[in-house]
Amino acid sequence: METEIPALLRRRELIRPERFTFHSARMRMKTVNKDELRAMDGESDRCALELSDAALDVLGYACLVATMSMGPGYHRVSQARLQERTVENGHPAAVVTSAGALIDALHVMGAKKIVLVAPYMKPLTKLVVDYIEQEGIEVVDCAALEIPDNIAVGRHDPDRLLGIVRDLRYREADAIITSACVQMPSLSILPTIEAATLKPTLSAAVATTCAMLKTLQLESICPGGGALLSGLYGKDDSVLPR
Repeated sequence: METEIPALLRRRELIRPERFTFHSARMRMKTVNKDELRAMDGESDRCALELSDAALDVLGYACLVATMSMGPGYHRVSQARLQERTVENGHPAAVVTSAGALIDALHVMGAKKIVLVAPYMKPLTKLVVDYIEQEGIEVVDCAALEIPDNIAVGRHDPDRLLGIVRDLRYREADAIITSACVQMPSLSILPTIEAATLKPTLSAAVATTCAMLKTLQLESICPGGGALLSGLYGKDDSVLPR
C-alpha cells in the first residue's frame, strides 16, 4: 500500500493535474496465517477511525487475504463497516478494499478465466481462489509461493514473476494476476509480463489504485499500470461497485 500505489499515482501526476497525499495506519501482522489475519482484520476499525481524523477522500484497506479469509463476499461487509467508522467520526470517506477492487477490476475487464500468483501458503491461496470463484470468475491455474514471513513477502524479487507466470496455464486465461497481494511487489515487471504473454495483466495494487481513482471520479489512467490503468476500460463503469 505504501509503495506501489503511491508510485502509480505519482506517475499519474506527470500526465494529469491532480495531486495526491498519502496517509497510513498499520494493522499488526508478522506471519501470514489465518489466526494473525483474523486478528489483523479486527484492527481495521481502529485504523479507519484514526485515518478519518485527516478528513480524507478515500481509504484503502490493503490486505487482500485478510479480507478473503473472512468468508465469501466479506469485502462488502468490511467496506460498509469501515465507512461507518468514518461517518461516526464526522469525516465521511469512501472505502475500498484490495479484495473488492480486484474482483471489480476483473468484472470490468470481462475476465471469466484467470491465472494468479500469490505469496501465501497453499491453504490460504486456496481460500483466495475459492473467494474469487464465488464471485463468478474461474481460476484456471495458480502459483502459491509459500512465503510465511510478511517482510519476506515484501522483499520478493519481482523479476522472478515472469518465469512463474510462464509455468502457469495462462494461455487459457482472459487475464493474469501477477500478485494477489498488495505487499508482494510486481509493478516493475507487470508491463513485461503483459507484453510477453499478450494477456491483460494486473495486480492487487493496480486494482486498488483503479478503484480509488474511480471513487474519486478520476480517469483510471496511470503510466505503467497495465491494461487496467490504460484507460481502455474507462468508458463502461456500469459494473462498479459490486
